[in-house]
Amino acid sequence: MKKVLIIFVLFLWFNDSIFSQGKFVVNNLKKSDKVQFKLINNLIIIPVEINDVELAFILDTGVSKTILFNYLNISDSLKIKDTEPIYLRGLGEGESVEALRSRNNKLKVGDAVDMQHELFAVFNDNINFAPRLGVPIHGIIGYDLFKDLVVEINYSRKFIRLTEPERYRYRKCKKCETLNLEFYNNKPYLNAYVKIDNKKIPVKLLIDSGGSDALWLFEDEELGLSHSEKYFNDFLGHGLSGSVYGKRSKLDEFSLNRFVLKNANVAFPDSSSISFAKKNKDRNGSLAGNILKRFNMVLDYQKAVIVLKKNSLFKHEFSYNKSGIELAHDGVRVVQEVDYKLNSNKGLIIEDTNKTNKIILNPSYKISLKPAYTIVELREDSPAERVGLQLGDVVLSVNGKAAHKHNLQDLMKKFYDKEGTRIKLVVERNRRVFTVYFQLENLFQ
Repeated sequence: MKKVLIIFVLFLWFNDSIFSQGKFVVNNLKKSDKVQFKLINNLIIIPVEINDVELAFILDTGVSKTILFNYLNISDSLKIKDTEPIYLRGLGEGESVEALRSRNNKLKVGDAVDMQHELFAVFNDNINFAPRLGVPIHGIIGYDLFKDLVVEINYSRKFIRLTEPERYRYRKCKKCETLNLEFYNNKPYLNAYVKIDNKKIPVKLLIDSGGSDALWLFEDEELGLSHSEKYFNDFLGHGLSGSVYGKRSKLDEFSLNRFVLKNANVAFPDSSSISFAKKNKDRNGSLAGNILKRFNMVLDYQKAVIVLKKNSLFKHEFSYNKSGIELAHDGVRVVQEVDYKLNSNKGLIIEDTNKTNKIILNPSYKISLKPAYTIVELREDSPAERVGLQLGDVVLSVNGKAAHKHNLQDLMKKFYDKEGTRIKLVVERNRRVFTVYFQLENLFQ
């Protein structure tokens, strides 16, 4: 019988001491390379090649090993090598998931290459973050890349720069803050301050670029880490072992030395979802994408420092979902549309001179497959729930515009608008189409 390893993870938690590993080198004369990324829901999505197959990965400082999922349709071309079964456990209230530990793979990010890369391929079809982000995602990479290279992350211009440490040159920067990093299970931590009820409290936080929220704190009455009187229960995110829930609130201040953010979003996850996260007893929470994106930064694991500089996103107001629903891309719908590319045999289009009006005589139609957006989370007593929306409802249009004409992120942004904004949804449930109206609510007033 093959030996089965059980590895506990905090999105994802590994003990790396038992694993051999390869090394990233930059294969060009400069020993440095710039890689563009997409910023989706505050997450960094980078192109990654595994065994010469191009995929899309989340760049996540909160993981210590490379995770591959949503790959079954390309498994033949990937040809992952030297496999051994294991089980992984992550954030959320679900069970451990089966995976393969695979050694000696070629992994490439830009010109940075590791010829003996170890990764973990997850079998479970349900471990798929693509529906929540609206774009294909095949995995997560973190410590394996950061341990070998100095990584610059430019959130404002959406690129990372990977440089071999002996070639990296620090520039003088009066507007920068340099903070020391501490490591636990190969994950980076920094020290910061939060102000709650006018009390300034020191906290040790995991730097978690793979989280889309702003800040998570673990409740601790002795330290004063608890939500204010104004809070609400909400869906916080989706981890390897399922959904994470908790309380949303606001901080008076969050500070990293002289950089201070006021009225920042904060969430206090339920203890059942983060039991493995608390293995580091000194940890007080996570610093995630909605704060990290407000800085351009340099992460240097070998020198154990992070250099931060405010960028154009620093003063963006902290917002949150005021509707109570979360949508996910859920396959496709069949949509019938007028085909405007008509010829004389099929019909006639008459347009006025300013192109604003059309009269279609004998129109023809085309059938298309369009994205379907389904309600996958519904907050109790939210505006959306009170008008009768349910899990599984398919959103056909928002404020008069077909849902499939939006990408998922643009669609979700509408629910982060100002208090009182009126939302009109056309929804399908069990082949019945109906319309609902509600207004966005501010729960912190």
